[in-house]
Amino acid sequence: MRLEELKVYQVSMEIGAEIYDITSHWPYFDKRTTGGQIVRAADSIAANVSEGYGRYSFKETKLFLYYARGSAHETKTWIVKARSRNLITANQFEKLGSKIDFCIALINGLIKTIGSPKCP
Repeated sequence: MRLEELKVYQVSMEIGAEIYDITSHWPYFDKRTTGGQIVRAADSIAANVSEGYGRYSFKETKLFLYYARGSAHETKTWIVKARSRNLITANQFEKLGSKIDFCIALINGLIKTIGSPKCP
């Protein structure tokens, strides 16, 4: 299976793209502070999934999936901050939060399969 076929990779790429699109319209100060942080955290989800996928040992693959999960949680923290600063709407907050939760569930599911006979 190719990396691009993994649902977790697809969802994490969508999260990064959506967050980039939202933050690119923010005022300069907000874009440089909160925006920069949230984009880095969101982009790190897909980057770590990708890096883990390219590793040749189960242990290393899992390690990068743990990093991806941590980045997803960090992204959630930044969307909470963005909402509290009125940088995103309630609707954007709910949609992003749900998508990030789904991504975390996918990461957890993939972690459980690494090293098992069902491993993709």
